[in-house]
Amino acid sequence: MTPKATILTADELRRALTRIAHEIIERNKGAEQLALIGIHTRGIPLARRLAEKLSELEGVNVPTGMLDITLYRDDLSEVAHQPIIRETHVPFDLGRRRVVLVDDVLFTGRTVRAALDALIDLGRPASIQLAVLVDRGHRELPIRADYVGKNLPTARTELVKVKLQETDGVDVVELHDLPVNGEALK
Repeated sequence: MTPKATILTADELRRALTRIAHEIIERNKGAEQLALIGIHTRGIPLARRLAEKLSELEGVNVPTGMLDITLYRDDLSEVAHQPIIRETHVPFDLGRRRVVLVDDVLFTGRTVRAALDALIDLGRPASIQLAVLVDRGHRELPIRADYVGKNLPTARTELVKVKLQETDGVDVVELHDLPVNGEALK
């Protein structure tokens, strides 16, 4: 399916992540005690890229983890009869860490709510912040991102598709119309 618009090219995506990294450093007065946790699936490579950028800029190792929120979803019974459970891996103590949750698209806020529940089950960080590549609006819960690569007002009939080198072989953010009549979106 052909996108109706390209929202971010590879260069624009890279610049957005660089800007987010600078904003994280500024807000936290450095990268000490930071940890980044990516939400499956595309939040993980985004968290790793941000951690690399933070390490370059600040000269400190910023640990990363990955979080599966499947069992914390409030719509689990509607998603699939046999949901796919992915790995949660947080190889560091959350205590006294300032955790930045990272995801690709912020939409209704329900994924972030589930991620907060999953994260709190792992420990009690000093603070939790949220970084997203794209905020498309349409919130159903009172959740907002602390760091946003691109604010993109959308219609509910549209789909924001983030493609990353690590998962899709290319870096691009596209806007599509939702499929009609069972047409598959690739």
